[in-house]
Amino acid sequence: MKQSFKIGELEVSPPVLSAPMAGYTNYAYRELLRRLGGVGLIATEMVSARAFVYMGERGEEEPSRLWGVSEEPRPLSVQIWDNCPETLEELAGRLAHERHVSVVDLNFGCPAPAIAKRSASGSYLLREPERVGALVERVAKVCAPVPATAKIRLGLTQDTINACDVAQAVEEAGGAALTIHGRTASQMYSGSADWDAIAKVKGVLKRIPLIGNGDIKTWQDAVSRFERYPVDGVMIGRAGLERPWLFRQIRDALSGKIPEPEPPLDYQRELLLMHFRLVSERFGVDRGVILMRKFACNYSKGRPNGRAFRDKIARVSSESEFLSVVEKEFGVDRTSSRGE
Repeated sequence: MKQSFKIGELEVSPPVLSAPMAGYTNYAYRELLRRLGGVGLIATEMVSARAFVYMGERGEEEPSRLWGVSEEPRPLSVQIWDNCPETLEELAGRLAHERHVSVVDLNFGCPAPAIAKRSASGSYLLREPERVGALVERVAKVCAPVPATAKIRLGLTQDTINACDVAQAVEEAGGAALTIHGRTASQMYSGSADWDAIAKVKGVLKRIPLIGNGDIKTWQDAVSRFERYPVDGVMIGRAGLERPWLFRQIRDALSGKIPEPEPPLDYQRELLLMHFRLVSERFGVDRGVILMRKFACNYSKGRPNGRAFRDKIARVSSESEFLSVVEKEFGVDRTSSRGE
């Protein structure tokens, strides 16, 4: 079973990557993943190049999405987005040569209206493969020797799937790897990821690795993707928020070991509390409580009493309330309110 692959000169081992997710993959989550192990390449939240440049011009503090980037362990991938070559170039160059990140990733897949429609970025750019290529070329040149990569979707709609064209543009422009989420932009996160369509792209790539993304929820799913499809790596998103130990299970399965079973609820509760402490150290306890509501909801999915726990944790407003709900309600098996 595949153990690693390379992005430029960077070896990604195991061949399992964490997906950049706005509002979620901040430093606290990344640190949690490092402590658990199993991620070959960890990604930040996606960063707006325009916001970064604008804040710098005004002398303001840098975006919170770059929290921890300068000091944390490598390898680390930072994803950036915009449609302006100059702003992308400026941020990418500073990330590569001042922050010394391992990979600069360009987002051409986000379907969120604020990015794809109002900002004409993200998945909006898939309609113009040549423009995607031009942006990749600018970023790849300014980043060198740090590799520049791209993440895309299959296309805008089922009728306009053009991942192969975009993939060729990325490779010819000097991109070092390509990640494909197996849905179109119009699907958002509905339906199922089409891994057959992801696999077709491998046939047009001549030198760079292909990373597949979408609907990997268990270690068995990850192993199956490597067995059935010609991908070099897999990327895990939402499932990693719910079960951050999933990466470690996948790593073990790929190396021929028997993956550990799901950890006991006491252990999962301690991870949630560790996450809370990391967030609070950066943002203060009061804001930490608010930010942790959504993370706590993810931890509870599929657990006993999950729905009732989410209903209560979503309303907490103080540290004492947060800790009390976690202690009393997380994973408690109540016959009158079981799981999902």
